[in-house]
Amino acid sequence: MTNQIFINVARELKEASKKNDAPIWKKLRSFILKSSSSRRIVNLTKIDKITKDNDVLFVPGKVLGTGNIYHKISLCSFSISRTATKKIIQSGGKIMKLSDMIEKYPTGKGVTIIG
Repeated sequence: MTNQIFINVARELKEASKKNDAPIWKKLRSFILKSSSSRRIVNLTKIDKITKDNDVLFVPGKVLGTGNIYHKISLCSFSISRTATKKIIQSGGKIMKLSDMIEKYPTGKGVTIIG
C-alpha cells in the first residue's frame, strides 16, 4: 500500500475504534503505523490450521495462496494474492473490505487477528 492509503486506513481504524469503543481497531491501527518489516505474510496453510468454519479474521499483512483452505472464512487483510482470493472464494468464503468489516463487526467481537 502507498503511504496515502496507509494514512487513510489508519484514520478509518482510529475513527472506528473511538466511535465503537472497540480496542481491536486501535490494535490494527498500530500494525499499520509500524514499519513494513513488522507486517506479516501468512499462507493459507496456516490459516486453514488455526481457523474453523465461518471464522472471521483480519490479517495485518499479506495473505499468500500457498496451501489450501478447506472451510469457509471471512477475511480482510492489507494485501492478498489472487491465488489466495480464488481459493478462499472456492471454499465458500469471502474477502471483505475494511469498511465492510467495520460496519458488520463495529465492536470487533468475533473478529480474530492472525499474523
